Amino acid sequence: MEIAQLLLGGISVGCVYGLVALGFVLIYKATESVNFAQGDLMMLGAFVTLQFANTAYWGMPFWLGMLMAVIVMAVIGYLMEALVIRRLFGQPQFAVVILTIAIGFVLRFIAGFIWGHEPLTLETPFTGKNMTIGGLAVSLDEIFIIATTIVLTLVLYLFFARTKLGVAMQASSQNQLAAYYMGVPVKRIHGLVWALSGGISTIAGVLFAARGSIDPNLGLLGIKAFAAAVIGGFGSLPGALAGGLIVGIVEPFAGRYIAAGYSQIMPYAIMLLVLVLRPNGLFAQVQSKKV
Repeated sequence: MEIAQLLLGGISVGCVYGLVALGFVLIYKATESVNFAQGDLMMLGAFVTLQFANTAYWGMPFWLGMLMAVIVMAVIGYLMEALVIRRLFGQPQFAVVILTIAIGFVLRFIAGFIWGHEPLTLETPFTGKNMTIGGLAVSLDEIFIIATTIVLTLVLYLFFARTKLGVAMQASSQNQLAAYYMGVPVKRIHGLVWALSGGISTIAGVLFAARGSIDPNLGLLGIKAFAAAVIGGFGSLPGALAGGLIVGIVEPFAGRYIAAGYSQIMPYAIMLLVLVLRPNGLFAQVQSKKV
């Protein structure tokens, strides 16, 4: 029963890691850039949801507040790409990495200035509600996290497979020049990918906040999500989710059966092992580029 309890908790946390890792992969596939502010977008999205939904602030119904926060963060993601990231077009990728790290610091400062640095709790319909299934204690927020991740994954799959915009995003990610000559508005697509990434990060932030408190340092969770993306394969969307689940499941088991401190080290140890044995990630499809 203890193993099942650890597994359930690990899966729920892993879903959050996986969604943030999904944002990393989406942007990388579209622009071949790494957005190290991804975790901070998640943090800011959680705070914006709190601003909309908590009774101490604007007090909207939870679902409406969450939807409004997703829209706001999608707009912020689009503007970040259009007004800031796009200015570095043609510059070395290292410049984009440094810029996104700086953006992360700015977002943490803004969050601390507006909402303070003390941990805050997001009010959800599931807070403090539990149920027992076959002797296994299950909190409703864990069910909410897992169910939301499954639904979002299905929606994203249908979006990329069945919609014209989703196919255009895939074409742009595979060959930007060819997509441009075929009439795909590549720059606009890049902005929409950043918007999509911002919206997904907000959902991940809400899911994490459903389990506990949030503060400006929550953005540092993006480092673990980056490790999850590397483990799964930086070019694979399913790999990002799988990498998140691996990290989420390994952490509680390492903390319980090895030592508490090892739970924080294991994601990076696994990432190092994967980089040595399978540099492209566990689930990446290796493709060769013709030059």
